[in-house]
Amino acid sequence: MPRSTPAKPRKDSPACPVCGGTGWKNVRSGRQRRVTRCDCALQIQEQHLRNASGIPARYLECEFQNYAADFNPGLAAAKITLEKWAEQYPLDASGLLLVGPSGVGKTHLSVAAMKRLIQKGIACLFCDYRELLKRIQNSYNPSVQATELEVLKPIFETEVVLLDDLGAVKPSEWVWDTVSLILNSRYNEKRTTLITSNYLDGPSAAADGVEGARRAAREETLGDRIGERMRSRLFEMCRLVQLNGRDYRQRFRTAVAR
Repeated sequence: MPRSTPAKPRKDSPACPVCGGTGWKNVRSGRQRRVTRCDCALQIQEQHLRNASGIPARYLECEFQNYAADFNPGLAAAKITLEKWAEQYPLDASGLLLVGPSGVGKTHLSVAAMKRLIQKGIACLFCDYRELLKRIQNSYNPSVQATELEVLKPIFETEVVLLDDLGAVKPSEWVWDTVSLILNSRYNEKRTTLITSNYLDGPSAAADGVEGARRAAREETLGDRIGERMRSRLFEMCRLVQLNGRDYRQRFRTAVAR
């Protein structure tokens, strides 16, 4: 899917004093003169892409500058990695897989990166993993207008997709098949995917040969939640970014209680 072309200013908007409402401005370089997109058209395009991105209200204010790393070297390094990746995209179009415990800011950093890409005119889509699976299941209901293909089409086609909280739903054959369909489609079309997960990377219990009581007591890994085949595919699509730290939300509640 090609990147979005700059949007035209609305006809009912006040005329821009620079371009007169055309969306183009003259640029002089010595004796040469050329035209380029006016800032007003780029601002309209950015707003359009923001509105279409599906970023939930809770995360609309997420930026790199308001991410609290709390002097944690690991979190600070993750922030630098995401910021550099967003700056270099699309020269570096590899995906990123952010893993770590709940509350360390995986979604915050991913949304901040998305917003940087949107500023560059790149179409992005926020997709909550659990909500997506529910929407797909609802599409099987005859009373629901949307089909499974209609639900999945934006996820297949948008240039950059954030798949948030991968592995949050208890795995089943249907879940594994659905994850496989999404990841394989984006992989085959060379589309960029950002992924967050609360499950640390590691092989499944079956792949590790862990059974019985040891398996019951074992902490689940990403391999357990999405299957070994899809875990392998993820590492063909994405670079791993690990975040370790205290739960930001818990720190906030403690500070308020004091």
